[in-house]
Amino acid sequence: MARMLGVLGGMGPLASAEFMRRLTLLTPAGRDQDHVPAVLWSDPRVPDRTAARLGAGEDPLPALLRGLRGLEAAGCGAVAIPCNTAHGWFEAMAAATPLPILHIVDAAEAELRRLGVAPGRIGVMGTAGTLAMRLYQDRLEARGWTCLIPDEDAMRRLVSPAVASVKANRVAEGCAPLAEAARALHLRGARAVVLGCTEIPLAVAAGPPLPFPVCDTVDALARAAIGWARG
Repeated sequence: MARMLGVLGGMGPLASAEFMRRLTLLTPAGRDQDHVPAVLWSDPRVPDRTAARLGAGEDPLPALLRGLRGLEAAGCGAVAIPCNTAHGWFEAMAAATPLPILHIVDAAEAELRRLGVAPGRIGVMGTAGTLAMRLYQDRLEARGWTCLIPDEDAMRRLVSPAVASVKANRVAEGCAPLAEAARALHLRGARAVVLGCTEIPLAVAAGPPLPFPVCDTVDALARAAIGWARG
């Protein structure tokens, strides 16, 4: 396992730390040397991605590029970004670095297929910025998926406050509202629900398993990174 993975993180810090944990736990390993060499660049000073995308905050791209430069200097061979909303700047980042960047939506699609969910109607939960950018909708609908997203009321009452709770280290508070939002998507016909914000799986895991397939994008990105590291 000579290839070094770069992790562009800090968005938020807990999600990045959980990604590193999942990367370790999902790797088939019998000793230290069997694990994926990785460098975590965790910089919580990156401006808020949702605020930027909605026109109410500072552009995060300079900070994202600074992190990429640091990972390049560390000798990394590819980059994983455990933040869905940051992928709104994917093309600009990819154009600014020679390192391949693993796209979290592609990883989520692979995870859906691994779970046995064929293209069809799925739910997607995420930040207001991720959903406004149509990060999942455009990329997946071009491949035959139909994406249902929470309505404005569910985003205001359930999803956005729950994500904020996780970022404030009140993880358990986010569980019930996110489960309610996911169930609403399932009732609308979603065969599975993508947890398209890396804070969301942390809160959902604090409660009982949901009674339908759930795509955890932290796990999905970790599996993609392991696949890259193993060639």
